[in-house]
Amino acid sequence: MAMEALRERAALVRESLQKSQIITESMVSILGSFDHRLSALETAMRPTQIRTHSIRRAHENIDKTLTAAETILAQFDLTRKAEAKILRGPHEDLESYLGAIDQLRSNIKFFSDHKSFKSSDGILNHANSLLAKAISKLEDEFRTLLTNCSKPVEPDHLFDGLPNSLKPSATSPGKQGDLGSKNHSENQKNLENAVYTPLTLIPPRVLPLLHDLAQQMVQAGHQQQLFRIYRDTRASVLEQSLRKLGVEKLSKDDVQKMQWEVLEAKIGNWIHHMRIAVKLLFAGEKKICDQILDGIDSLRDQCFAEVTANSVAVLLSFGEAIARSKRSPEKLFVLLDMYEIMRELQSEIEFLFGCKSCIEMRESAQSLTKRLAQTAQETFVDFEEAVEKDVTKTTVLDGTVHPLTSYVINYVKFLFDYQSTLKQLFQEFDDGDSHADVDADAQLTNVTTRIVQVLLTNLDGKSKQYKDPALTQLFMMNNIHYIVRSVRRSEAKDLLGDDWVQIHRRIVQQHANQYKRISWAKILQCLTIQGAAPSAGGGGLLGGDSGSGVSRAVVKERFKAFNVQFEDLHMRQSQWTVPDSELRESLRLAVAEVLLPAYRSFFKRFGPMIESGKNPGKYIRYRPEDLEQMLGEFFESKTWNEQKR
Repeated sequence: MAMEALRERAALVRESLQKSQIITESMVSILGSFDHRLSALETAMRPTQIRTHSIRRAHENIDKTLTAAETILAQFDLTRKAEAKILRGPHEDLESYLGAIDQLRSNIKFFSDHKSFKSSDGILNHANSLLAKAISKLEDEFRTLLTNCSKPVEPDHLFDGLPNSLKPSATSPGKQGDLGSKNHSENQKNLENAVYTPLTLIPPRVLPLLHDLAQQMVQAGHQQQLFRIYRDTRASVLEQSLRKLGVEKLSKDDVQKMQWEVLEAKIGNWIHHMRIAVKLLFAGEKKICDQILDGIDSLRDQCFAEVTANSVAVLLSFGEAIARSKRSPEKLFVLLDMYEIMRELQSEIEFLFGCKSCIEMRESAQSLTKRLAQTAQETFVDFEEAVEKDVTKTTVLDGTVHPLTSYVINYVKFLFDYQSTLKQLFQEFDDGDSHADVDADAQLTNVTTRIVQVLLTNLDGKSKQYKDPALTQLFMMNNIHYIVRSVRRSEAKDLLGDDWVQIHRRIVQQHANQYKRISWAKILQCLTIQGAAPSAGGGGLLGGDSGSGVSRAVVKERFKAFNVQFEDLHMRQSQWTVPDSELRESLRLAVAEVLLPAYRSFFKRFGPMIESGKNPGKYIRYRPEDLEQMLGEFFESKTWNEQKR
């Protein structure tokens, strides 16, 4: 049974497979028929597809053309609007005017890039013509705006920018403020940290407009017009500001003809003017030039150089005239002042005039600094020679400090106020030596030592003019004492040293001792009698002097001789002078210590002998206390009439 059933199922499967085969063959036949029909349909549709593609491309081309037309029309519209603004001019709305020029340039570029457009040449010609007119108006506007905003700075406004220590005082408008009352070195230190208030040469709100105008002119190729307008306007205003301040153009001949007092005042003003010019005016010009011509490197440096050139030349030429003028000792300190200001401003000058266009001005300033240093050094040598060769016949009759001594010592003391400046000056010629500081100290020591030494030599020569050798010694004592005291009280002591001071103090004492010996040795001999000795017995030659063995006549002659000599010394030496009170008292005391004990002893021993005789007042004119009082009148520079009173 099972096998039968299996056979029946196999027969059914076979039948099903046969039916599937038939159906598959029928489907293949049908699909083949479809493929043939589709191929025929595609062939029939191809012309329609080609026409549709052409239409689509035509539409795209039309869209592109319309877009280009709209762009061109927009450019036309922008050009028309820009033209309207340009024709109205820059006065109403400068920023809008500048925007219109930018737009016009953009339009010109557009039409230059679209030369295929039929009317582009005509449009370009019109736009370029319009741009040329616009730039011309722009040039006028730049000139007008810059001129209207460029005014000379009044001196009072310049002074407001100075540190307080440099502002003119209310009581002395032409003088600097607090500087006169302070030590010179202290002033120099204060100036190093001084703060200056920058000037506003052009209103800040105008600077961006001037910058934009300058940029437009450069883009239009009008660099030279821009340069000339800027240079002529700002240079003129800068020169006017300096003239208002008092800056003058003076030649070497002008300087040579001036009286020293006038020239000294002008040099003081020049130093003040240099500070104001460099720190305020030139710095202000540099600032506005950098802002207005920012991004125009080719013109910026050249403009600043040309704007300041004449003003710098006027200021430096005065300095050169002084540096090259005839040297004299009194000029040394103003030369040092001038050298100081050039050193003080050196870094500022190098910063302001650091570009290639300013090299001539920078080198002129450096040259003046060197020239001032050289002239100052030469003046040192001149001064030393002048002291050495001073042959003035002026004799100080009273033996006091000679004018040359006080002049030279004050000169040296004044030099020490410039100690740091002098060291810098010496270093100018040291060629970067690493030991320059040490050398500068040594040079200053050598200069001081030489000047003092030639002074002492000269004084020794002048002392020989006195006929009275005692006055010679007093003169040398007074002058060397003055020198030593001045050195001890000044910074010169640090350079000359304690040994120098001690040696010259001993020299002062030596002259005092010599004076005492020359003046008083002879009169002291009147108070000694050879062979006179006290005796116990009476009835000797003198009657009143028991056993002295000395005649009354001899004693009378000694008293008379003493009186004559002392009165002569008193008359002459009361007219002499020892100006230093301590030295005067010391010298009187030294004389009193020798004279008074000797006179007291003589008076005590021989006075009674004369007093017991006839006319004792004829011989004993002075008691010891009278001499003591009269010694107090020595060296007081009293006239003969004053002595009689």
